Amino acid sequence: MGEAGPGPGAGPGPREAQEPREAQEPEEDSAAPGGARGGRAGPRGGIRVLKRNAKRTGGRSCQGRSRVGSRERTWLKGDVGRGCVYVYGRDSAAAAPSDLRLVLCTVDTQASEICDGEGRENLFLQLHGDLVRRLEPTEKPLQIVYDYLAGLGFDDPLRMQEEAANSDLSCMIRFYSEKPCQVEQLDRILLSGVYNVRKGKTQLHKWAERSVTLCGTCLIVSSVKDSHAGKMHILPLIGGKVEEMKRRQYTLAFTSAGAQAQTYHISFETLAECQRWHRQASTIVSMRFSMVDLSCYSLEEVPEHLFYSQDITYLNLRHNFMRTSGAGSLDSLCSLQTFWLDGNFLTFLPEEMGNLQQLSCLGLSFNNFCELPAICEKLVTLDKLALAGNLLETLDLTVLNRMSHIKSVDLRLNNLKRATDDTLEGNKSVAYMDLRDNQMTDLDLSSLVSLEQLHCERNKLRELTLSGFSLRALYANSNCLTAVNIYPVPGLLTCLELSHNQLQCVPDWACEAKKLEFLDVSYNLLLELPSRILRSLSLRKLMVGHNRLQSLPPLLEHIPLEVLDLQHNLLTKLPETLFVKALNLRYLNASANNLESLPSACTGEESLSMLQLLYLTNNNLTDQCIPVLVGHPNLRILHLANNNLQTFPASKLSKLEHLEELNLSGNKLKAIPTTVANCKLLHTLIAHSNEISIFPEILHLPRIQFVDLSCNELTEILIPEALPGALQELDLSGNTNLVLEHKTLDIFSHITTLKIDAKPSLTADSALTSAFWSHGVAEMAGQRNKLCVSSLALGSFAEGVEAVYGMFDGDKNEELPRLLQCTMADVLLEEVQQSDTMFMSNTFLVSHRKLGMAGQKLGSSAVLCYIRNEVADPASNFSLVVANVGTCQAVLCRSGKALPLSKVFSLEQCSEEARRVKEQKAIITEDNKVNGVTCCTRMLGCTYLHPWILPKPHVNSIPLTVQDELLLLGNKALWEHLSYAEAVSAVRHLHDPLAAAKKLCTLAQSYGCQDNVGAMVVCLNISEDNCTCEMHSLTLTGPGGFSSTTTKAATPSCSSGIASEFSSELSASEVSSEVGSTASDEHSAVGLDGTLLSRQERRCSLHPVPPTSVFQRQPSSATFSSNQSDNGLDSDDEQPVEGVMTNGSKVEVEVDIHCCKGKGLELEHPAAEYSSSTPRPEDESGLVLIIRRQNSVNSNTVQRGVKEKCELQKSLSTCCLYGKKLSNGSIVPLEESLNLIEVATEAPKKKTGYFAAPSQMEPDDQFVVPPDLEEEVKEQMKQHQEDGADHELKEHAAPLPEEFDTAL
Repeated sequence: MGEAGPGPGAGPGPREAQEPREAQEPEEDSAAPGGARGGRAGPRGGIRVLKRNAKRTGGRSCQGRSRVGSRERTWLKGDVGRGCVYVYGRDSAAAAPSDLRLVLCTVDTQASEICDGEGRENLFLQLHGDLVRRLEPTEKPLQIVYDYLAGLGFDDPLRMQEEAANSDLSCMIRFYSEKPCQVEQLDRILLSGVYNVRKGKTQLHKWAERSVTLCGTCLIVSSVKDSHAGKMHILPLIGGKVEEMKRRQYTLAFTSAGAQAQTYHISFETLAECQRWHRQASTIVSMRFSMVDLSCYSLEEVPEHLFYSQDITYLNLRHNFMRTSGAGSLDSLCSLQTFWLDGNFLTFLPEEMGNLQQLSCLGLSFNNFCELPAICEKLVTLDKLALAGNLLETLDLTVLNRMSHIKSVDLRLNNLKRATDDTLEGNKSVAYMDLRDNQMTDLDLSSLVSLEQLHCERNKLRELTLSGFSLRALYANSNCLTAVNIYPVPGLLTCLELSHNQLQCVPDWACEAKKLEFLDVSYNLLLELPSRILRSLSLRKLMVGHNRLQSLPPLLEHIPLEVLDLQHNLLTKLPETLFVKALNLRYLNASANNLESLPSACTGEESLSMLQLLYLTNNNLTDQCIPVLVGHPNLRILHLANNNLQTFPASKLSKLEHLEELNLSGNKLKAIPTTVANCKLLHTLIAHSNEISIFPEILHLPRIQFVDLSCNELTEILIPEALPGALQELDLSGNTNLVLEHKTLDIFSHITTLKIDAKPSLTADSALTSAFWSHGVAEMAGQRNKLCVSSLALGSFAEGVEAVYGMFDGDKNEELPRLLQCTMADVLLEEVQQSDTMFMSNTFLVSHRKLGMAGQKLGSSAVLCYIRNEVADPASNFSLVVANVGTCQAVLCRSGKALPLSKVFSLEQCSEEARRVKEQKAIITEDNKVNGVTCCTRMLGCTYLHPWILPKPHVNSIPLTVQDELLLLGNKALWEHLSYAEAVSAVRHLHDPLAAAKKLCTLAQSYGCQDNVGAMVVCLNISEDNCTCEMHSLTLTGPGGFSSTTTKAATPSCSSGIASEFSSELSASEVSSEVGSTASDEHSAVGLDGTLLSRQERRCSLHPVPPTSVFQRQPSSATFSSNQSDNGLDSDDEQPVEGVMTNGSKVEVEVDIHCCKGKGLELEHPAAEYSSSTPRPEDESGLVLIIRRQNSVNSNTVQRGVKEKCELQKSLSTCCLYGKKLSNGSIVPLEESLNLIEVATEAPKKKTGYFAAPSQMEPDDQFVVPPDLEEEVKEQMKQHQEDGADHELKEHAAPLPEEFDTAL
């Protein structure tokens, strides 16, 4: 058919594989374990074939586990150039289960070597269970696998070696020793065999053995001996019939159409064979015209029997591997009218095609043509030529003029930069031209005087010039147009689309177009709308949203306008006579303006308004606009969200009897009127984010399906005995005072989706993470009957100080989003443990592989956000890692401004991806979708569209700062209708993330979204006073070696002996008063119970870990005040504490602890003190033990020890410290091996005493041990430690002391 260039699956191959022959026993080679097999050995070693008996059906084996043993793995580890490939037998449903062979080889092992070891002539490659091609003898299978993995996104050789050994990969790439082909696929191409045949309807003819072939549209009967050389009988089946004979078993009667109809009876041997022929023949006879579809069948040439079907009028050979010699006898297809050759890597056409004199439509898209084929001049009946996705750079109108018979030209997705015309003659034949997705900056097609329709979207056009004689439709969206010149005035123009340009005014000729019915000038820079446009007597649909209009011209006459979109302008009011003069108006969207009132709908008592859909979201409307709505009795959909409504009069709502959808969210309503029961057709009520306290009477409505009353003030619900059968979803989340009885929950259990608030978690993880971030999720199905969006929200991921958020959009399938929702967090957990750099990219790639068979035909967009505790960057507590594929996106609100973190992978919005897909010869349909399936160029799943659709994500990592306020996640539908800046400004002031997510979805729906929409809002509180050190969340064990069970929640208590609780609101200066850093110890860390600590503690940037092997002198001040205590003495104390120096009423303690034995010791003097914002009650006193772990580094390990995890979960407050009382007034030392700086003092036990510490270090509080006393203090501290150890041993037998929380 033409010269085939290089490409995936292309390239000539040898003849089909013959019957397998017995393989001779090859010599062994020591290059592989156990001896390699094969006649030839590669430069890096031979191959080894392992025979595995793997019974399977189709592709089910991809669900199995890897079959690589320990010996094989040992051999693979020797070199990253080694690997293994799985070789399957013939994949046929009718064949017996074949053996699966695991072949160990290297990247230099050629296919011929594997064939010799297998005893086969050829090796075949199948991608994604679809296309199959024969490998050349010199091709290297393992290198093909590694290249495939690299194309997916893997870049680590070791990881690619591991992935290649995984049997799950066979769902995407597989090798066969024989060409696989399912029976159904073979039947569509060719059915043949030798059967008993009888000609005619009567029994005059005898049964005879004949060769029978069913191919194309004909039944071919010939002699068995002479085959095709003898006489052949061709029976056309289009319009005929095929019937089963009742008198003879397994026999079919084939009859042609027409008056001279002929009949052949064919007797088969088995029922299955008879059914195969009957099924395929029935498909042929039912066709209205002679159509043959052989697309995507890996054909290298046209089947020979196809040329006998001379009545074929439609032949589809898209996506095959047609070669130069594959044209065959095309001239015999004299009746051919439509011929599709898209995606075959052709560079020219054979001369035989010039004989197809009835050809009217020729598809040559996505090949390698650099110019218009000259042979098209010979095809005088050709009127439609498709050359999209080729390599044309210049539109030569002169050549096009010579092809005077061509009326339609498709030149999408080329490299066109200019159009040239060397003649002055006009072209009177071309009526349709498509120039979308090229690189043209200026376009002058005024010579095409017969042009009726032009597509030039997504170019770089600044100016456009056309002829208006025959122009009927112009589509020029998404350019940079500032001027559009059409002469003469297009009197036949009915459709004009100029959105997403830079027009400052509507062209004058558009105002004079007398037949203009549709005008779209949205997303421009319009300051005013000409009155002639709004008063047009032909205009039916006007789209002027997203401009800068401040007012509209008045209406003086009746107009036929039916659809009017005015959203996102600066309008303060609408024309007073809008509803009176536009009586045909059925759709009005005036959302996102500054409207304060609405015009009246009638001048008399009766209204003639036909308005059915009214969107007024995000304005300044008040209760005064409600009476005006009564003038629209035909309203079906009413959106009044995010206005200033406080009441909705019951009498007004009762008159809207045809209402089907009502959205009153984001107002200040106290209740929904009881007259809502009169709206018998109402199926959707959305009233979240109000002040509603009484549940509306909506459960009596027969058609109610969706009710959203979240984020209100509901307290109870009165429900009927039986719920309406149509009710599918009830959302009551965000009502903090709502308490549902068990009886009510039992009744609601029959609802498909019930959303209520879960009980708050009391675990330590949730208490800690709630101080850093909280999230809200909203998902709405819109006008779709199913929800294909899923969300992943883990505010406490792994150990509780990290979080994972994600959103998955399956477009039209709900299976993959749910699979990813359930599995992707687990994959991330595994990948984080393996790699610190590529974990996010590998998470997507492994999730893509784990989709298995479900991911072959289905796909999903995905965005995943991982908030991790960052150690590598000491300037940040947390970092945010975002990865996405497809159209799901994440946006960070930093200092009130939107910061996009994702990349949109679609043909329309990413020119780089569109160029890549086009270069790889994907067929992009006219609706701008890859193979007509999806507009995304990167997705999880859809493996059959490889290499056009890839799973490699865009990864972005950014440190979180105190300026970061929100993290927004949304799917395609959300970001298509909301800009980043608008989304941020809409929810920035909201404190409830659930209400914020609900608002985003509501805005998208009010702005015109009818698809599934999902939004997630994560409120961030990453401030300088947030600390993620484990010292804040550690539950210390009691004296008996077990965790405390009497620790109270984080609430102030008069009996706890503390002044206030530590929370995320404490200032950095207050936190800094804690003990500073200390040196780490070389000894193993031991817990309070004498057991080894499982790991190092986690530290944040506010409390960094000092370098190891460094002695640090750590002054720590604990200040206690008492108006009845002098010199640190209490009534129970007879002597001052040794080693403690006093100055009046304040006790100051300074301790130097040697925690390491390193060399080159350095001295540091960081100030540290304990502070409290509220004094404790004066009637309590006691000892407070404050323990700070300072020696460990922040570990990035995701999965922590089981013991420590359990201890964290037992703590009710991760922001409080462990405390206990003693009665002796001495410093309580703990074990030296704890590596902790511990300061313990006892406050006086007077009723008037209180515990206080200044928020900042004062000069008077500084206490320094003189150098000459350091050794003495050290000896005293050592003695105190020994005494403290003996004291704790005595406490084991005593009752547990009182325990309480301690503030920092």
